[in-house]
Amino acid sequence: MSKQPVCAVVGAGPGNGAAFGRRFAAAGYRVALLARDASSLEQIAKDVPGAVAIPVDVRDAASVQAAFSHMRAEPGDPDVLIYNAGAGKFGNVDQLEAADFESAWRTNALGCFLAVKEVLPAMRRRGGGSIVAIGATASIKGSANFAGFASAKAALRSLAQSLARQLGPENIHVAHVVIDGVIDLERTRRMLADRPDDFFLKPDDIATSVFNLATQPRSAWTFELDLRPFGEKW
Repeated sequence: MSKQPVCAVVGAGPGNGAAFGRRFAAAGYRVALLARDASSLEQIAKDVPGAVAIPVDVRDAASVQAAFSHMRAEPGDPDVLIYNAGAGKFGNVDQLEAADFESAWRTNALGCFLAVKEVLPAMRRRGGGSIVAIGATASIKGSANFAGFASAKAALRSLAQSLARQLGPENIHVAHVVIDGVIDLERTRRMLADRPDDFFLKPDDIATSVFNLATQPRSAWTFELDLRPFGEKW
């Protein structure tokens, strides 16, 4: 009997992270959900069948190492890693402090680097795997008040490009997703109550696209996928 595949979602919030977990669980994967807020994470895990909740601070190497050690015991080494952690204080160069800039880089770029280092040994032993980095419009376009966040997301995109070129020959598919638009969440609906339904990106629809990306045949891999509602300017 073949081993049940495992998907790790790093940065598992109530929107996209939870949707990734549900989609992979529905396809027969064991799911590990990782995030910094342990109490919120436990609530999210209740909505994902069989999910294991593992607290982690992706900005800290020791925390990432401990979290993935936990994962190896239960549910196991991941076949798929989705790096969805993303945060940053918004502002321009006059408004941000050095600590704000560094924290955004640690969350968006360093955390992915650390997570990839943890999953690579098992993917190499297995002979393949998938790594999906979740980016944003800021990955490729730095607006005036995104000095910290945009530079960090651009670093994540460059890291993913480098990983894809290195790891593709080892049958490890690395992809980057540009999410361009406003995610459909309770808080965004409150903030933008006057916007129509089709203004928002639906987490379950994003998750379907990411699942298809992570399970592509090797002869037709995608590196970068843009996801946006039809009305979004680009």
